[in-house]
Amino acid sequence: MTDNLITRTPSAYDYPLLIKNLFTAPAVSNPHQTIVYRDLQRFTYADFTQRVCRLANALTAIGVKAGDTVAVMDWDSHRYLECFYAVPMLGAVLHTVNIRLSAEQIIYTIDHAEDDYILVNEEFLPLLEQIKGRIDTVKSYILLQDEQKQVETSLPLAGEYEVLLNQATDGFDFPDFDENTRATTFYTTGTTGMPKGVYFSHRQLVLHTLAGMAALGSVASQGRLHQKDVYMPITPMFHVHAWGLPYIATALGIKQVYPGKYLPEMLLKLIDSEKVTFSHCVPTILHLLMSHPLFKQIDLSGWKVLIGGAALPKAMCQAARARGIDIYSGYGMSETCPVLTLAHVTTEELSSEEDLEVRCKTGRPLPLVDLRIVDEQMQDIPADGQSVGEIVVRSPWLTQGYLKDQRNSETLWRGSYLHTGDVANRDQHNYIKITDRIKDVIKIGGEWISSLEVEDFLAAHPDVVETAVIGLPDPKWGEKPVALVVKKEGTGITEKELLNYIRGFVDKGLISKQIVLLKIEFVASIARTSVGKTDKKLLREQYQQ
Repeated sequence: MTDNLITRTPSAYDYPLLIKNLFTAPAVSNPHQTIVYRDLQRFTYADFTQRVCRLANALTAIGVKAGDTVAVMDWDSHRYLECFYAVPMLGAVLHTVNIRLSAEQIIYTIDHAEDDYILVNEEFLPLLEQIKGRIDTVKSYILLQDEQKQVETSLPLAGEYEVLLNQATDGFDFPDFDENTRATTFYTTGTTGMPKGVYFSHRQLVLHTLAGMAALGSVASQGRLHQKDVYMPITPMFHVHAWGLPYIATALGIKQVYPGKYLPEMLLKLIDSEKVTFSHCVPTILHLLMSHPLFKQIDLSGWKVLIGGAALPKAMCQAARARGIDIYSGYGMSETCPVLTLAHVTTEELSSEEDLEVRCKTGRPLPLVDLRIVDEQMQDIPADGQSVGEIVVRSPWLTQGYLKDQRNSETLWRGSYLHTGDVANRDQHNYIKITDRIKDVIKIGGEWISSLEVEDFLAAHPDVVETAVIGLPDPKWGEKPVALVVKKEGTGITEKELLNYIRGFVDKGLISKQIVLLKIEFVASIARTSVGKTDKKLLREQYQQ
């Protein structure tokens, strides 16, 4: 139907949804607010605006043009934030390299993304030195340093970041172009094969930012992000734009703190000294912070923490709440830009147990997120808090496919919905709760057991530090569950005691009796992926052998 299309006045400006139009807001509304990098740098939003323009001029001077791909290999820094803006605002593509991948995987992503230029922290020069002969597309490199000093390298350096910025002018007229232009690319590690490239347009990033601002800012109090907050990411900036929060924080014009490499003592000191009030991370990182002696010594009562990437264990949530931390869950994937849901507590008349339950759920969808939970025939399952199905989703900011990978793209988008591979239920209040990944559900004698639920029960035991539950092939039962358990140092907990503990939940009807087949393995540590998630694929391979 075309009858109701609006009439455009010839002189009217067709305002595109470009990152450059997010960039102008904070400098106008709060130019004196600060951006902090570790204990090394501190400058204002007005300075930030000039630095982004200087970076754009410096990149242009070395040959970067619209359509090029510019990669970044750095820890979380003010430099990364500047690249989030300058690179896509030039019409180029920002490739955020996952520096925790193996050398072979990094080579693959650089070649697959066809990177033209790489901004590289000096810590990663030895890695690039080793692989430079196998990288075909890169024309030049920019060196990133915390302290300017001479380095020995055979890489063709265009210069050092701060030197290039100091030589550039501080004004730049960023052009208009189609809002559907690709802005960013990064790679997600799948269960098989090499990492897959996902990509997002200017329009998608702007809409994700606006919806995130609305969802985080519209709640009355719990978990709210607002202009008086102090923001510090503890999710790598190479991973889904640090969940998109740097764009949101900058658009709001709030104080931002970037911690560099994730060292528990530095993170806790910055939280204390800079009065950080809002962060986000995976449970593994929070566990590291909670295990550090400084965690018990500083005031954390004003700290809001959004947990994603893995389920928030109730035991961790309870321990954080005891310190006054406003902790709650969110959900998304690399393919979804990423935030889809937030588990805000919107009802005050809850018991402490009910409050805990809500915070550990997956949450409710953001504005503009069409989230369904369906069976294998794509029929919606009942919203009864019990029936489970796969989460499928539509939203204006989902990746439209995998880069140069039509087969996997069609699988991802089969039936015109993005398939997450996550199994979940939905309750009458529209809260989603993920019960497992489809590939991680343990199938015992025809019955499905949630590995996440068993992990949650085990993690609540006072002698358990962390745990991962996997299913291994069994000729009689189909699969048998194995719990890998890291126990507290000095504790004498035994397999028999933990199994008796789990049987208590069976007796209460909280979990299937099939879990009595559970085997406990005590381990020193649990394998993690490059972004801190439990690597169940690797664990299954190791213990199957």
